[in-house]
Amino acid sequence: MGVVAAVWRYPVKSMAGEQLTEATLGERGLDGDRLYAVRDPAGKFGSGKNSRRFRRMPGLHAFAARYDGDVPVVTFPDGRVFRGDAAQVHAEIAAELGFPGVELAKEAEVPHHDEAAVHLVTTSSLAWLAERAPGVALDERRFRANLLLDTGPAPELAEEAWVGKRVRIGEVELEILRKAVRCVMVGLPGEGLQAAPGLLKTISDTNGLTFGVQTRVVRGGTIRVGDGVHEVGCSAAHSL
Repeated sequence: MGVVAAVWRYPVKSMAGEQLTEATLGERGLDGDRLYAVRDPAGKFGSGKNSRRFRRMPGLHAFAARYDGDVPVVTFPDGRVFRGDAAQVHAEIAAELGFPGVELAKEAEVPHHDEAAVHLVTTSSLAWLAERAPGVALDERRFRANLLLDTGPAPELAEEAWVGKRVRIGEVELEILRKAVRCVMVGLPGEGLQAAPGLLKTISDTNGLTFGVQTRVVRGGTIRVGDGVHEVGCSAAHSL
């Protein structure tokens, strides 16, 4: 099936994240992933979409977050840096976004994830999309995937064939639940990527608004860059 090429964690939902060499996964996904979000006074969380739980907050994608221990550290679009435990961080985020009253909030009972605990894409699917979106810089950062799997350069939607199956990656077992529905975030600039305003329409026109897959953690453990990916029930010699 491939090997782990990159591991990403997003301390604050809808902000840019941090690249890791390894991560521990449990039932809710990567430890610390999307553990924080920007919450408005009505209790909705900042996102790239509007829904019952989420509120679209333009500009949120231009922030970045990483952890210092278990404290998120937020880098603003202008380069200013605030720790998540600083008293002024809430007011500064609100002022930068232009959304009065928002605050950086830690997850309570309901996870901040949109659909599932772990999201992954493959190099094959990125190559497939690159053929249909010439001139657009494509890598996993546009899709805020937790895992990039190296499945080679052949352009195909490799991971879509895994839906309904279980895979083993290092100590972890994942169930591939469904294709991932995309939103406007894929075309926004950030993390060294230029804006790609037509990318969401390309994905909609060519693949029904889906790209990559959502998964749940069946068995937790550690995943490392370089770990092989195998279908559960298959030997390594017969991996897809």
